[in-house]
Amino acid sequence: MTLLTHPTDSEAAPGAPASAQLATRQTLRLCTAGSVDDGKSTFVGRLLHDTKSVLADQLSAVERTSRERGHDGLDLSLLVDGLRAEREQGITIDVAYRYFSTAERTFILADTPGHVQYTRNTVTGVSTSQVVVLLVDARHGVVTQTRRHLTVAALLGVRQVVLAVNKIDLVDYSQDTFEQIREEFTALAQEKGVAEVTVIPISALKGDNVVEPSTNTPWYTGPTVLGYLETVEVTDATSELGLRLPIQYVIRPQGTDYRGYAGRIAAGHLAVGDTVHLGQGRTSTVTHIDTADGEAATATTGDSIVVRLEDDIDLSRGDLIAGADRPEGNRELTATLVGLADTPLRPGAKVKLRYGTSLVRARLTSIDSLLDIDTNHEHPGEAIELNDIATVTLQLAEDLPTEPYSGRGLVGSLLLINQADGTTLAAGLVR
Repeated sequence: MTLLTHPTDSEAAPGAPASAQLATRQTLRLCTAGSVDDGKSTFVGRLLHDTKSVLADQLSAVERTSRERGHDGLDLSLLVDGLRAEREQGITIDVAYRYFSTAERTFILADTPGHVQYTRNTVTGVSTSQVVVLLVDARHGVVTQTRRHLTVAALLGVRQVVLAVNKIDLVDYSQDTFEQIREEFTALAQEKGVAEVTVIPISALKGDNVVEPSTNTPWYTGPTVLGYLETVEVTDATSELGLRLPIQYVIRPQGTDYRGYAGRIAAGHLAVGDTVHLGQGRTSTVTHIDTADGEAATATTGDSIVVRLEDDIDLSRGDLIAGADRPEGNRELTATLVGLADTPLRPGAKVKLRYGTSLVRARLTSIDSLLDIDTNHEHPGEAIELNDIATVTLQLAEDLPTEPYSGRGLVGSLLLINQADGTTLAAGLVR
């Protein structure tokens, strides 16, 4: 998902209503990830608590539950572990979305699970995030699940990753321990092609370097986690693409001449009078852009609109309205997949492939390689198991205008679906 911007990113005029001030801020999407018991939920709870984003009744409930469980202070993880099973087991199972804001930005944060069996949920959280905050326990350092989540972030095109070395208080705020973890992780991130890495020593339990700088780490002079999130520059990954508007629905009321093509712009911009490309050499001109607020002259990435065209052309759900750089139709593609099902996926499997709003029949022609998370090397494989990361070749039953993944999942992402029961087998991206 792209960075949501407003007409101006400048501050609202002094004395402007709070709603007007809020509308001038950028919105940043981020997620937390890491291994089991690295303190992700406590970290998110600390972030919400210290930015005063917790309602009084929520805080009272957390205080009461914390006392009942014998905690000396607040168990901040209770602010985000919303499912009953999560509270009972002290773990995160589902992706928990939280919203908060500061004077600089508004934030949409996804707290994702750490257990291997819930990696599929973490993939969901990472796929819509612009920044990933990976947590590690300072006592254990980089572990397999840390590597797996970093690999997922790299594959999904995340360019900014923060490593929060949590529980630094449990190693007596050791600079040597921090530096060892920082060096190992930085080298790993470079190997996987992550462009920007920031490593911060924190204690989510005590609040060190989460929102406020810590006096316990005088050897660290970098930003707090919140300070980084408030200032990091996140570019629009779709900025180099022309128009991409997958059609979700054709609106044609009975008894009228109205024919509109509804969808959400995945990339690019559109204006009345533009020439659009519809495949098979067909083009047309945009005559109207309809929105929930009435007609508009222009629309941009992320807008949900209805387009009316000058020519009466047979288009339906799954077709693509595009700019002059419209991708060619393909019957075969190479993709990177993450296994999301307990049932292994083997060569020859017949599946349905969801690409944008298109749903076509496909066959898994071959598993070209599997990625070893620990060594970052690829090796042959005969099946894609749960959480495996594989490079595959897919054969499609019809032409599909696919292109390499970009734009935070809006372009080039796909799902493989079981034809028999509709369950999702794998999520992937076009290579």
